[in-house]
Amino acid sequence: MNDIRIANTDADILKCLDVMLALRPHLQKDKFVATVREIMNDGYQLAFIEEYGKAVCAVGYRHLNFLFNGKHIYIDDLSSLPEARGKVYAGQLLEFVFEEAKQHSHKFVTLDSGYVRTDAHWLYLNKGFTISAHHFIKSLIPSSSAKEKGV
Repeated sequence: MNDIRIANTDADILKCLDVMLALRPHLQKDKFVATVREIMNDGYQLAFIEEYGKAVCAVGYRHLNFLFNGKHIYIDDLSSLPEARGKVYAGQLLEFVFEEAKQHSHKFVTLDSGYVRTDAHWLYLNKGFTISAHHFIKSLIPSSSAKEKGV
């Protein structure tokens, strides 16, 4: 198993930039660290696997508590560099999150995934996730701005 690190420093967060851009191309490079720091204030944590001084896969997650399923970990982001896909990194990060959830006595790990990301869906299903809901979103910004934001 590869060494999994938690991004605590700005340098570690910056190592994850290219990985997150592969999933979220709308992110602004010059604001990435500040954006991650801001959502860290809301409980976001960023873990990553590194090769040769650069993150090749990363997972962003947070501990939440909902009426319908109680305390759980929600995965906001799971991404690999294109050249690192199929190398078990994402699966290792999922196992890391599962262990953290167990350590906190959570009963669930949840995530949303875009309907066209079929390769990711196979990974999730192989890791024991089930498809339990549809996720709905209503944009409150003009459609040209929504497209730029990746909504």
